[in-house]
Amino acid sequence: MYKGLETFRAIVEYRAKQKPQERFIQFEQDSLTYQEWNENGNRAANLARGLGLGKGDTCAVMLPNGPEFLSIWLGLAKLGAMEVPINTAFKGDSLAYILNKAECKVLVVSAEWVERITAWKDELNHLEHIVVVGDSSKNTEEISTAFTWHSFDRLLMQADSTLPVEVDIQPDDPSVILFTSGTTGTSKGVVLSHRANFSVAKTACGLMNYGEDDRLFTVFPLFHVNARYTTVLVALLMDCDVVMHNRFSASKFWDICRREKITAFNFMGSMLTILMKQPERPEDAENPVKKAFGAPTPTEIYHDFQERFGVEISEVYGSTELGTVAANPAAAFRKGACGQVVPIYECEIHDDEGFPCPVGKSGEIVVRPKKPGIMFTEYYGNPEATVQSWKDLWFHTGDTGRMDEDGYLYFVDRKKDVIRRKGENISSYEVERVINNHPKIYESAIIGVPSELSEEEVLAVIVLKAGEGLEHEELLDFCQKRMAHFAVPRYLRVVEELPRNASQRVEKYKLRNEGVTEDTWDRELVGYQVER
Repeated sequence: MYKGLETFRAIVEYRAKQKPQERFIQFEQDSLTYQEWNENGNRAANLARGLGLGKGDTCAVMLPNGPEFLSIWLGLAKLGAMEVPINTAFKGDSLAYILNKAECKVLVVSAEWVERITAWKDELNHLEHIVVVGDSSKNTEEISTAFTWHSFDRLLMQADSTLPVEVDIQPDDPSVILFTSGTTGTSKGVVLSHRANFSVAKTACGLMNYGEDDRLFTVFPLFHVNARYTTVLVALLMDCDVVMHNRFSASKFWDICRREKITAFNFMGSMLTILMKQPERPEDAENPVKKAFGAPTPTEIYHDFQERFGVEISEVYGSTELGTVAANPAAAFRKGACGQVVPIYECEIHDDEGFPCPVGKSGEIVVRPKKPGIMFTEYYGNPEATVQSWKDLWFHTGDTGRMDEDGYLYFVDRKKDVIRRKGENISSYEVERVINNHPKIYESAIIGVPSELSEEEVLAVIVLKAGEGLEHEELLDFCQKRMAHFAVPRYLRVVEELPRNASQRVEKYKLRNEGVTEDTWDRELVGYQVER
């Protein structure tokens, strides 16, 4: 986009010189101009340097979306330190694991989560300084003397906003360690360089044809790729601005878009389905939003969603390690596919022995780059996992998929989410698509649970729409007409909500750990018959 501006520090400093007083981002309560952001970034860099951080060191950040998070992000980028954004839902062992694995000497944390740290103070091997954002309800010195405690506001005010941060930062230097969402178990620290981050943003810019007149809206957290590199960095590159909230509200979503004059948003998980299931309003299509992109796109509502809300939908497939691998733009959308592989990557489908699968046959999606530096560098402190992921010189995604004759990629499921029942492979994703289309169901999650015979049985965990009731047999009758007999769930369980991480992905490992509970309905116990 701009030659020589391929580090986060460089692009922000460029914008601050170009248009210092213009607003870049609007949060729910606060806003930030380019100059304010750059000056606070300088302060944050000098603050971090005062705590002993330098190029190559790691600093954890556990904050909600807000100006403080952006200031720390920029400050660490200016200093060349590696930022370690932490999921704000983490606590206990999962939180201690990340702080130890990433060898963090400093943690910047919101006051509301301070006690999560002190409760595990004896388990933290590297942490020396804790910088608290906001007013703590307790005197931190009384809570723990294991660390040196600091007030972020006080340190930021004392730090110099004009003192230059003269550190040589190159595009291939590591900028961030993003721990994978952990929906299938222990998280791995994905090390990404500035070049890799810019590659993600540039791909999004090209796919969505963003311009200066766009205003981007995100409800995703700044500890996630989506908000960081397909919203904030995209806006920096394209010279447009951002509206960022902390949570997704289906009932308020379109009113926010109208009030803020939003032209584009990103989606993940079941966000489109949830919006579609809101009560229809005469003014649904009267909004400024022109386009949206994300994954997965529910094929059953794809055309209806666009018609109802007047929004063009593009789909992508990718991961934290790779960024975007395949794109399915609205103008050439192929229903059911993730799209065609983007020009910067090669992609194949491999069988369990590592051989390429023929067209149409499912196998593991493997990927490798055509350009240097555009994907993750390593799993931090985990060389075994890094090497294992690169078996046969292909990066193994852990996803199953297939290719058609035109080179369109189709996602089938996570390998761990494929259910093996009586010799048949069942895609949990495809079963969920059918069940979610039932008019009384809000959303669902399909998991495999151990069978008393061998392999697995299918358990459907469902959330009903408000005020709805549903007979178990009614749902199975619905399923029988729409899926193979072997995929029809044996077990049904109704819950109020599904467990999710902050990226809105369902944490299926929690459901697997619970397994067949006392409130789970078993069709075999009541003699329900599935027709072949």
